[in-house]
Amino acid sequence: MPVRPFLPVLALLACLCGPGPAAAWGNHAHRIVGRLAQDQLRPAAAAEVARLLAGEAEPTLAGVATWADAEREAVTDLGKRTERWHFLNFPRGNCEYVPARDCPGGNCIVGAIDRQFVALGDAARPDAERAQALKFLVHLVADVHQPLHAGLREDKGGNTVQLSWRGEGWNLHSTWDRLLPKRRDLDPEAYAALLRGQAPLPDDPARRPGLQVVDWAVESCRIVQAPGFYPQGHKLADAYLDAQLPVAERRLRQSAQRLAGMLNYALARPLPTEPTR
Repeated sequence: MPVRPFLPVLALLACLCGPGPAAAWGNHAHRIVGRLAQDQLRPAAAAEVARLLAGEAEPTLAGVATWADAEREAVTDLGKRTERWHFLNFPRGNCEYVPARDCPGGNCIVGAIDRQFVALGDAARPDAERAQALKFLVHLVADVHQPLHAGLREDKGGNTVQLSWRGEGWNLHSTWDRLLPKRRDLDPEAYAALLRGQAPLPDDPARRPGLQVVDWAVESCRIVQAPGFYPQGHKLADAYLDAQLPVAERRLRQSAQRLAGMLNYALARPLPTEPTR
């Protein structure tokens, strides 16, 4: 299948980056995104996903959603080479992207998403390469929607902001990775069902021509730099988690919708009745 331009992706080969977060959305959140995205695949895309992932222990988007982090945590050669693919960071007070300054060579999350999308959509490439690209996309599209993956360079995406919650030590990044996705005390399948039953998301401005994946990161940056995102003091109150939970859930839903859109575009050939664009 020839590669077709995906408007939000191909125009950008570089992105902001800086000191990296210790982890991505926790496993819980990544599986939620994978489950929601799986439900939104067209039949042709779902069939190709199943074919490419046939050798996996759990051949679904949820089943491979944490693979990229596992590679990084195991300090494999691939994990070390792709560590900077999981994030980008902005200066305080500015969500403007300056690629030459912030991401030489495109070695960060938006550039990585772009390259993996191209690899996945190129049917001439080996299946192993395309399957790896798919696994990266499932993970990285979720990562770029975790606000602190486009957080402040000065605090390493919230990793140096130390907090205490119910007597336990946390930081702001891990709060968003793990505390917020588990706030409702639901397993990923039940959580996905709850989010699936919510009112539809509004029209997505990031689907308009001329917008790019970097806009997803800019959305995250603006969330981080909005008033109230940083807790007051070092003691984390339940009120903060309750106030931020709707933001986190919206980002989970947006990432799933956008991931499904990318996979449908890359993997679902036009139907016979559809005009070829």
